[in-house]
Amino acid sequence: MPAFFIQYNMVAKKTLVIGASTNPEQYSHIAILRLSKAGHPVEAIGRTPFTIGEVDVCNVQEPFEGIHTVTMYLNEARQLDFQDYILSLHPSRIIFNPGAENTSFKQIAENAGIETLNACTLVMLATGAY
Repeated sequence: MPAFFIQYNMVAKKTLVIGASTNPEQYSHIAILRLSKAGHPVEAIGRTPFTIGEVDVCNVQEPFEGIHTVTMYLNEARQLDFQDYILSLHPSRIIFNPGAENTSFKQIAENAGIETLNACTLVMLATGAY
């Protein structure tokens, strides 16, 4: 299927990237750029405030509204500080990217009615599955 067809039928999903990196070679950094390019509004949280493309990355848990997807780039131990925050945003889904898999939080989120995926945001975008 041609890329323009996927883009044409795409529904924008406001996405929160947790674990945003200043390093342009890191997958979280690349994901922010590709999500934006694909037309998804993006919010992001990292260790320090900075900007990727047109996305301002913050270093605090802002009460963002209308988050459809949270895409996780933190390991399981670092996610503990974010679990209640993520649940408070009431996202429709959480994507646990490779290295961010978290069985216990996945179960908590599913019990709260949130779809969870152990998947790669970049692959999902590239294949039109996002």
